[in-house]
Amino acid sequence: MKTHSLTITPEMLKLIAEIDEFRGGWKAIHGMTPERLEALRRVATVESIGSSTRIEGAKLSDAEVEKLLGNIGKQSFQTRDEQEVAGYAEAMETVFQSYNDIPLTENYLKQFHAMLLRHSDKDARHRGQYKTLNNHVEAFDAAGNSLGVIFRTATPFDTPREMQALVDWTRTTLEDRSQHPLLTIGMFNVVFLAIHPFQDGNGRLSRVLATLLLLKAGYSYVPYTSLESIIERNKDNYYLALRRTQGTLDKEAPDWLPWLSFFLRSLKAQKDHLAAKMADNRGWESLPADSVKILEYLKDNGRITMKQAEDLTQTPRATLKLRIAQLLEDGHILRHGQGRGTWYTRNVKA
Repeated sequence: MKTHSLTITPEMLKLIAEIDEFRGGWKAIHGMTPERLEALRRVATVESIGSSTRIEGAKLSDAEVEKLLGNIGKQSFQTRDEQEVAGYAEAMETVFQSYNDIPLTENYLKQFHAMLLRHSDKDARHRGQYKTLNNHVEAFDAAGNSLGVIFRTATPFDTPREMQALVDWTRTTLEDRSQHPLLTIGMFNVVFLAIHPFQDGNGRLSRVLATLLLLKAGYSYVPYTSLESIIERNKDNYYLALRRTQGTLDKEAPDWLPWLSFFLRSLKAQKDHLAAKMADNRGWESLPADSVKILEYLKDNGRITMKQAEDLTQTPRATLKLRIAQLLEDGHILRHGQGRGTWYTRNVKA
């Protein structure tokens, strides 16, 4: 890896310091019950799965993703969008549950790739294996016609050698702390996507691996706030930063700045989002997870009916009525209408 050209700017230092300060204080400041943390993780996971698959062209909304995840063990997945969501969900859950026990090796990368594509019959021949055909990045018009190659990835012949070098460098650099782990993770990410080692699924896998490496580096708050949703909201800048750095990787002095600046700004936005949510949600720490989901929904959508709350929480109606009654009594929500026309809003004065 040509790291001699890496220039660390004052802005990068400031971003790293701010992210690390939040990481250091996370356990002390969150003060949340396990139930509240699990509710936060659930929301962030849905956002991550929805955003990461939409970045690659899927169309499912976060609500559709959540509904699909609620039945993930009970159905087959007919559309490619559903198959991608199911695979991403399994990969993310594996990362969250087992990251301490997952070393960074080519074998594990291939296993994660197979997991991402396990529900897609179309990808059966190449899942879990490095590419055998060129997969240069092309631009397409609205009709789906190719406008030409905009970035040449590694050839199938060069891919195993380049991946071995990348994985070895990343693992060594993270272990010996010869540079800050956020820089190492960012550099791994951009080079991985430049190699594009698998026939398909590289973008989704790169974001799963970023989460894995961040957790292994001690950023334990990552499961509770979605990096993928930040990237989706800044998709044009994401691709622009990638291309600007990737276009220099074969030079003697690569320009790491465009990508690392974007990556660090995205990590800052990710932790800022969680910090704001924690500040906004004070007083929710002891609430049951389904009550928190209702309040989260009201923040984003303004109003909710009993039927919508049932669909959202998958909680039995009798239990849900108790939750709604407690939220009303505690002053978290307000009731409007009557009978079947009843609906609820968040009490912003609470």
